[in-house]
Formats: sequence, C-alpha cells, structure tokens
Amino acid sequence: MAQLSNDCFAFGGKLLRLNAALDDLSTRLVPVADIEDASLAQAQGRILASALLAPVPVPGFANSAVDGYAVRHADLQADRETRLPVSGRIPAGALAVPALGPGQAMRIFTGAMMPPGADTVFMQEDVTLDGDTVILPPGLKTGANSRAAGEDFEVGKPVMPAGIRLDARGLSALAALGIGEVSVRRPLRVAVFSTGDELRDVGHAVPLPAGAIRDANRPMLLALLRNRGLVATDLGILPDSRAAIREALVVASRDHDVLLTSGGVSTGEEDHVRFAVEEAGQLDFWRLAIKPGRPIAMGHLGKAVVLGMPGNPAAVLVTFARFVGPVLDMLAGARPVRPLPRWLPAGFSYRKKAERLEYVRASIAGVAGPPEARRFPRDGAALISSLIATDGLVELEEERLAVQPGEPVAFYSYADLMV
Repeated sequence: MAQLSNDCFAFGGKLLRLNAALDDLSTRLVPVADIEDASLAQAQGRILASALLAPVPVPGFANSAVDGYAVRHADLQADRETRLPVSGRIPAGALAVPALGPGQAMRIFTGAMMPPGADTVFMQEDVTLDGDTVILPPGLKTGANSRAAGEDFEVGKPVMPAGIRLDARGLSALAALGIGEVSVRRPLRVAVFSTGDELRDVGHAVPLPAGAIRDANRPMLLALLRNRGLVATDLGILPDSRAAIREALVVASRDHDVLLTSGGVSTGEEDHVRFAVEEAGQLDFWRLAIKPGRPIAMGHLGKAVVLGMPGNPAAVLVTFARFVGPVLDMLAGARPVRPLPRWLPAGFSYRKKAERLEYVRASIAGVAGPPEARRFPRDGAALISSLIATDGLVELEEERLAVQPGEPVAFYSYADLMV
C-alpha cells in the first residue's frame, strides 16, 4: 500500500473530506489480491482480473427475433398488402436452412436461423394466412424483427472491463460467449475484531454483568463482508489493552490482507487501536469530516491494511458503506461504484455544521401522496433501532447548513449501500 503523508490531517488538523480521501486513495492503493482461474460456477461475486473481449460473435448467426414469416423486403408492396407463397418452415435449432427465393415467404420461429436471402420478419399476429399464402400488411421497415450475427457481442470487441464484480448479468454474458473459466482476483482475506472491555459475545450468559453490552458490530461487519464476496475471519473481542491489541494485529497481519476493527479509535484514554497501529506499523491517516463516523483510522502492518472503525453501530454502518467498502473494492481490484442517490423532498427540518458530510437515518413515507424522506426521531450513533426502523441514509453535503421541509435531499437506500 502506498504511504499517505498528510500529517496535518492524520493528527488533529483540518479533517479531510470523504470524497477527497477516496479520490486520493484511488490513485495510491494497489490491489493486493492474487489472480486465479475460476469456473463459471465459482465466479459469482468474484472480481474480473482483466478486460474481457468477445472470442466469438453473439449471436453467431442472423436469426429471427419473433415467431412469424421471413421475407425479402424488396418483394413487398410499399402502399398495399403483399401476398407471398409460403415455401417452407424453419424451427429454432434447425441446422440446414434453405435459401429464400424471390417472391417467397418462409415460416420462421424465434431464434431460428434466417434463410439466405431473407432480411425482414413479420410477426405472426400481424399477418393473415390464406391457405399456403401469407398476406402481409404494408409499412414494415427493412430488417424488422431480425437479429444480425454479432449484434449482441462482436468478435474482438470489449464485453466487460477489468474490475467488474461478476454477478448474474456477467455470468450470463460468459455463458453466451462459451467461456467456462475466467481469470479473477483472489478474494480479500479480512480479519474482523471488536475492541472493548465492556463487550460480550452473543452467546454470553444472561443476564449480562453490570456495565457490559453485547457486541453487535462484528455480526454486522461479517455479514457486510460476506455480501461482497470476501473471506471474513471472526477474531473475536480484544480487551482495552494497547499491548493485547498490538499483538493481535501483528499476528493477524501475517495471513490477512485487511485488518478491520471497531471501537478504540477516538481520543479517549482507553482508545488504543490507532496507537497500537503506530507502534506495530504505520498510521496513514485518522479522522474524516463525516458524521457519524469521524474517528476512522487507516494504516498498515507489513502488507496488511488496517482500517479502524468507530464503535457505535450506526457509525459502523455509515463508515463501512461510504468509506471502508470502497477502500476494500480498491484493494480487491474492483472498480469502486458509488451508488446514485434518489432525490426526495425532506419531511423534516434539521441543522448541521459546515465542512462536514452528515448522514441522517431516514424512512421513505407517503403512501397516499408523493414520497418524502422522514428523519428518525432520535439522534445517537449507538441506536441500532434507528437502522431497523429506517430505509436508508439522507446525505447532507458539507456546504449545507440546514434542511427545511420540502427541500430536495439525497437519499441512499440500505439495499444500495450494503452491496
């Protein structure tokens, strides 16, 4: 990973804006995942390692797009019906297709090879049969309802660029092109820790000791990572001990690409993660101009990248969706995709500080009328209920100081943010 040298940002100066940080990292980070071959059945969710060019044309032959009748357009009357004898029948999959003679029509089915000489197809519902003759209406354009060879993919032309995450659409293209094995990036190996003496795992005895809470961050982070096709390792809860955190990070760095922690990156006396990173490796930067989620650290130990996230669940979700996820994409060799917002009128009023990107948890309301974004009624980055009861995040840009009801706001659904 390239070094980041903005010491003012890293240690308490002016906070760096989110998009500026991502743009800077996009020029510095180098993918760490190796390249390997995967079968079509194993390629889902994997990152395409190199640009894919079409090895064959798709379709491989001119064919009909509909059930109907293939004709020569030159045989048609321009201003009145045309009667043509039906000289044959071509089902889909037929390998031997006779030529279409002048002044003839041929019955053809969807996907069937166009007979030599034919260039246009009439849909069966638009024509009338009279014995062995078909009556064709005027007005159809040349080439209508026919598909040319290579219309979908032309030989040697780009199909998908490197960095695409292969989903159902990509797998469909690979299958159509006859590609049964493809070069992909190895999935990132991500170690996940939580930090805090107050944390207990979900299986801990009930009731919890006084002052203890259950760790909700690791299950959320592990799910988010697996949604992205990454190999996630649950390495449990670390105590509020700089030495223990440092040792755990050093050990995990030996066989993981990324170390992902939650908690312990703020400015309190018991926040040890960023200091442990500095002692064992290097802290590249700390803190973004974002709410919730400002105390986020990035550094490296050996070849492993360290991403230290806040401890509150809502802040974890926001920082993962808007920063950590895109960074993981860069490291995995994927092309970062920043989701597009849906612009909705605000159903709330709100004030915020300047120079800070802020995310407000909101629901889409308005069954009986136009939809609007309604803010969750309570603040607090620790409120998991605010995530369950809302549909996504409203993004308030750095320059914005206030929101009034009816003003347009950028809304991002959780469904778009969690992929």
